[in-house]
Amino acid sequence: MSPALEALMQAEGTPYPGKGVMLEPFVHQVGGHSCVLRFGEQTICKPLIPREHQFYKSLPPEMRKFTPQYKGVVSVSFEEDEEGNLCLIAYPLHSESGDLENKDPSTDCEPKSKMVKWSNKKQSPLGPENDNYSKDRSRHSRKEDKIMSYNRDEMQQQQQAEVLYFSLEEGNVVSQIKHNPWSLKCHQQHLQRMKENAKHRNQYKFILLENLTWRYRVPCVLDLKMGTRQHGDDASEEKKANQIRKCQQSTSASIGVRLCGMQVYQSEPGQLMFMNKYHGRKLTLAGFKEALYQFFHNGHRLRHELLSPVLRRLREMQAALEACESYRFYSSSLLIIYDGDPPRAPTRPRHRGGEEGDEDEPSDEEEEEGAFGFPRSSSASSPVVDVRMIDFAHTTCRHYGEDSVVHEGQDSGFIFGLQNLITIISELEDHSAD
Repeated sequence: MSPALEALMQAEGTPYPGKGVMLEPFVHQVGGHSCVLRFGEQTICKPLIPREHQFYKSLPPEMRKFTPQYKGVVSVSFEEDEEGNLCLIAYPLHSESGDLENKDPSTDCEPKSKMVKWSNKKQSPLGPENDNYSKDRSRHSRKEDKIMSYNRDEMQQQQQAEVLYFSLEEGNVVSQIKHNPWSLKCHQQHLQRMKENAKHRNQYKFILLENLTWRYRVPCVLDLKMGTRQHGDDASEEKKANQIRKCQQSTSASIGVRLCGMQVYQSEPGQLMFMNKYHGRKLTLAGFKEALYQFFHNGHRLRHELLSPVLRRLREMQAALEACESYRFYSSSLLIIYDGDPPRAPTRPRHRGGEEGDEDEPSDEEEEEGAFGFPRSSSASSPVVDVRMIDFAHTTCRHYGEDSVVHEGQDSGFIFGLQNLITIISELEDHSAD
């Protein structure tokens, strides 16, 4: 284990005997089907996919400011006690060689200890009445009737609803954001799969990535699936046909972008609005524009001060992608993040990948560095917006020696989506100025 990763596990993770870190659901996941877990305040982790791992390890320098920082690999085990309580625990790997993900995980990822005992806790419903969820969200019952021990009908309604509003009580809004329907669904599905495979395999490799939401009190997150094509070169004919159909039936084909998930805080009515990928697929061009308007609206007014820095980041990203020869970012997403409840004081310092609104002056104050050189959390250092590319499980380029297809030139589908997104947000900015 590298010294940097060891420092990260000690500084950020919830301590666990034997150098382990207890993982928790990541409450701000709004899209994707892979389970994202919270490793620490500034770090998340997700199942390691060799192609995505290769992308992060060979990332072109000009793309680094537009992607989450890669922080390493850990081994995650699915553990339980005699009472049936479950935990996901991350342990350091003995090594991180180039072909590590192709080995039998059980040969090099033995956990350093067994889990401690927990009292039998139930998961709780999506709602502010639950004061203990933040403490118990990483514990899960093994029994089938306890995995979703709260009201099943309510749970199913929340996960099936394509647009959901969650009312918040006045006061500490941050403490009431326990999870969202999509992150909960992904987490439970992943736990169920791990449970079913537990007899055959109980060691999984996860990659550690920068948590792009950690600086924000109430993160508003927009997940956009980019490009006119979503299937990878290695997709089966069935998968290829399915992805082509989804693109043709959504805004992906016409404008190269579709909504994949959204979480936005509307401060005036005091509620969170969630929108999932199933709703995003149904949106027409007019509906997509309306959804973007909703994302930048706080229930009282359009947050027009966010539009200029978002556009600036998108144009910078377009220029960087136009310089990326042979890359294809099939099925990758674009995240736009801002704070729905920003600090009242003006925010001046900028951070890697973030953009200030109307403040371009550098800060006179030195920021205290945390793990990996990131500034420690501070209300004075929160950027106004962040725009990043994520999800590279189907990315390819000529440097990937095993790929049978080598593409030439730019990823025109992704760039086409960026150009249309820039046009739509520019129109929004022009109308807000009228």
